[in-house]
Amino acid sequence: MAKYRSHLPQLDDYPFLTDSGLETTLIFQEGMDLPLNAAFTLHATDAGERTLRDYYIRHVEIARAQNAGFVLESATWRASTDWGTKLGYSYSELTSFNRKGIALMTSLRDEFETPRSPMPISGNIGPRGDGYFPEQQMSGDEAQRYHAFQAEIFADTEADLISAFTMTHSGEAIGIARAAASVGMPVVISFTTETDGRLPSGETMREAIDKTDEQTDGAPAYYMINCAHPAHFADALANGEAWVKRLRGIRANSSMRSHAELDNSPDLDTGDPVDLGRRYARLRGALGTRFNIMGGCCGTDHRHVAAIAEACLPRRAVA
Repeated sequence: MAKYRSHLPQLDDYPFLTDSGLETTLIFQEGMDLPLNAAFTLHATDAGERTLRDYYIRHVEIARAQNAGFVLESATWRASTDWGTKLGYSYSELTSFNRKGIALMTSLRDEFETPRSPMPISGNIGPRGDGYFPEQQMSGDEAQRYHAFQAEIFADTEADLISAFTMTHSGEAIGIARAAASVGMPVVISFTTETDGRLPSGETMREAIDKTDEQTDGAPAYYMINCAHPAHFADALANGEAWVKRLRGIRANSSMRSHAELDNSPDLDTGDPVDLGRRYARLRGALGTRFNIMGGCCGTDHRHVAAIAEACLPRRAVA
């Protein structure tokens, strides 16, 4: 039975951390081969499971040290049918991988959760296409049909919510929100932006959030931004408009490079963890305690999350 599905603890403005750039950490820092950036394939072996477990533990321990919550995101960003087919997996195998993703998060919660560090489990969904370039923009109906596969699996696990990351256009976000709502799951939508603060589709953040809310009856519990450096989108959040209040979290890149530059780069730009932490602190100061979910994306690792925690979260004494 899902523990937090009926009330997500991160909606109470309590500070939460989450993990960082899983795929870039494993590929560039640990020398692993992840075809198509598909980290879910590590669930195929005991050694792969241990690798994932060790990665998450490094991040969980930072949250526990700060007495902050932690959102456990399953490694299922690429575990949808189109990507699975490209990797040679059947529907039944993909179903198993998605279930194993949630099972690992459940075991981590059982071992590490404390009263001061609640740990909701999120079933992670990624874009149907490339996370940088939306060659095929889907309608809400098409996206709902496509993403129902993972949504239905997660609804039958201990996952507390579904989170869609690196959304490049509103149509896919609308479809995922509808798919989650149809199976009774809370849903979070995280858009990515280009260096001008707009989505790869050309939509502004305001347009994408307003359209998604309008066409889903406000289904998303909240919104996030991921896979962009704060310098790319901070100005768009400074206008104080109503849509900004729908944002609760950021998983930023450490690099200021554009998506095109990152896609063609042979090396990993890890940026400056301390500078990234300071930028988060400025955003938290401007947006208030509603901005309470903080992690990283491409190029970041547990050191960046630690720097973000140090900059944003004062040491919290255990009651």
